[in-house]
Amino acid sequence: MQKKPKLVIVESPAKAKSVAKLLGRGYKVTASQGHVRDLPKSQFGINPDENFAMKYITIRGRGDILADLRKQVKGASQVLLATDPDREGEAISWHLAQALGLDEKAPIRIEFNEITKPAVQAAVKNPRVIDMDRVDAQQARRALDRVVGYKISPLLWSKVKKGLSAGRVQSVAVRMVADREQEIDAFIPEEYWEVAAAFETGGRKLKEPLKGKLATISGKKASIRDQKGADKAVELIKESAFTITSVKKKQRKKSPAPPFTTSTLQQEASRKLNFTSSRTMQVVQGLYEGIDLEAEGTQGLVTYIRTDAVRVSDQALAAVREQIKSDWGENYLPKTPRAYKSGKRAQDAHEAIRPTDMRRTPEKIKSRLSREQWQLYRLIYNRFMASQMLEALFDTVTAEIGGKGVTLRYYGEHKVFAGFTTLYEEGTDNGDAQKSVVLPVFKENAPVRILDVEAVQRFTQPPPRYTEASLIQQLEEKGIGRPSTFAPTIGTIVGRGYVSRENKRLYPTELGKMVNDIMMQYFEPIVDMDFTAEMENRLDAVEESQEPWTNVLSGFYPDFINMVENAETSLEKIEIQDEVSDIPCDQCGAMMVYKMGRYGRFLACPRFPECRNTKPIIAYINAPCPTCGARLQEKTTRKGRKFYGCERYPECDFTSWEMVDEKPCPRCGSHMTVKRRKSGAARLCANANCRYHEPIEENIEE
Repeated sequence: MQKKPKLVIVESPAKAKSVAKLLGRGYKVTASQGHVRDLPKSQFGINPDENFAMKYITIRGRGDILADLRKQVKGASQVLLATDPDREGEAISWHLAQALGLDEKAPIRIEFNEITKPAVQAAVKNPRVIDMDRVDAQQARRALDRVVGYKISPLLWSKVKKGLSAGRVQSVAVRMVADREQEIDAFIPEEYWEVAAAFETGGRKLKEPLKGKLATISGKKASIRDQKGADKAVELIKESAFTITSVKKKQRKKSPAPPFTTSTLQQEASRKLNFTSSRTMQVVQGLYEGIDLEAEGTQGLVTYIRTDAVRVSDQALAAVREQIKSDWGENYLPKTPRAYKSGKRAQDAHEAIRPTDMRRTPEKIKSRLSREQWQLYRLIYNRFMASQMLEALFDTVTAEIGGKGVTLRYYGEHKVFAGFTTLYEEGTDNGDAQKSVVLPVFKENAPVRILDVEAVQRFTQPPPRYTEASLIQQLEEKGIGRPSTFAPTIGTIVGRGYVSRENKRLYPTELGKMVNDIMMQYFEPIVDMDFTAEMENRLDAVEESQEPWTNVLSGFYPDFINMVENAETSLEKIEIQDEVSDIPCDQCGAMMVYKMGRYGRFLACPRFPECRNTKPIIAYINAPCPTCGARLQEKTTRKGRKFYGCERYPECDFTSWEMVDEKPCPRCGSHMTVKRRKSGAARLCANANCRYHEPIEENIEE
């Protein structure tokens, strides 16, 4: 008689294939395809009068999946639930156990943080019972989100516009973007002047003169607010004789950043790869679930991808140190492994995101990965390796240059040991970084010759608009949401039309401002950042058995319902007028209006439903098509990557990944493209035999 196999249930078919290959004979691996039960869409599904009892039903379309799973359970010798190792994964396992009639108190739950043979085989040997504290924490989150969404969204439908929604975390994110816009609108620039002098000392001619910035006037810190003060400072410098009054030499260390968490991975992929947070999570999910590596079979390339911790296992530390020693030598290896501390708000349930095997270098497996998978894997691999390398060392010199009633200050630094920066440096939103220079030799009391003095007018700048990276950083720092919520939150507020994304920056739309004003007036606690962060802390307390999950609801629900009732009686209906374009409908002649759809703004006829004509919004750039001279359009691929193409397509098939510049190449006459590098923007000739290039002084945003 044939022995019954052990049945392992995971969420996704891709993960099922990977795990099945690792377990081999004696196991059958199948997928639930995510959640199988949830609250009903057409009903509230929560009974506050019965201690917030939740009504779960089979999700539409999952009936056949559950029926098939029940058959497989009957034919199995043992059932193991291997959903993701987090709260949501625990809840999915609990729902599966309930739907399939499994004993919840039996050891049927397994978890692994990486899809590798040792991890998966160790997990199936050590099943445990379902952790109901984790399940309850997830139930509390689901109930809170249902209460807020189910009660506020219909109010917005009736008072503002059909199809609107309000979520507990998304409303806070919209508020943050709207608040930043208000700060920018209210900002009043203040004038100030920067005064600097080019100088030489020591009697040597340099390729480039040194620069000293104005530091003090009459012994006080220089603060110049107008041209009169700037002119006076310039004259003072020109009339004065200068000498080197002090020289300070130091050595500065720069330490590497810790390995990735979910949040920092999303931030860095946004800065370095121009990935949206949702795209990052889609790509890294594939790396986690497994890639076919031919000789090795299917292997998970990175550890679990939803984490807020930066700790690393001892085995992984030993492996990365061995790889550093092999690739870079002992000069780049610290005597002891680096230890990083997770943030105060971190749950610290999992390791940082890292490669599962350091021997799988990005170059070795490049042929098995898509372009985006390789880019993201290389980012994760290099960041992890750099996190355990020696710090970079810089020699610095600060020289005070004194004159009559005025002081200049020179600062320079020179990288003497690259350390981890040979492999990886953390990105920033503004790209600013101190340049390494050849340090001059200064001698105290040596005379200084002033070559030129320059005064530049500046104005203080408002706080920058959020990018996806900086918004995620703020959400994490303020404790709003958890690693799994950041990407869906941003996707929701952009998809709903509350926030628009332009040149990487996030702007509140008129609709977003209106909804935020309503939330601020009638539901202020819901969009209060401290309140939302405290809710996250209470959910953590539920997971740690410190508080029953129903207490979270009972403390929130009564006051919230009072807010809803007040809004229903006080809020008047708001009429939203569509923005009218200057483009006539080519079917009926009416001036088309702007609408917001799932994929962004589009043009629609205002006479709907009599006329159903719609048009995409076409953006043109100020450059002619190099092939035929027609206009060039800004377009996007199905995966969201921007490119530029001729408006006469398919008659003319010219396309370019880089923005085409309106000026032709002065050397060969070919078209030029705009390239953005860390060192700044530049124009580059598209002719491979020419490749003339020139820097762009002004700030160009694609």
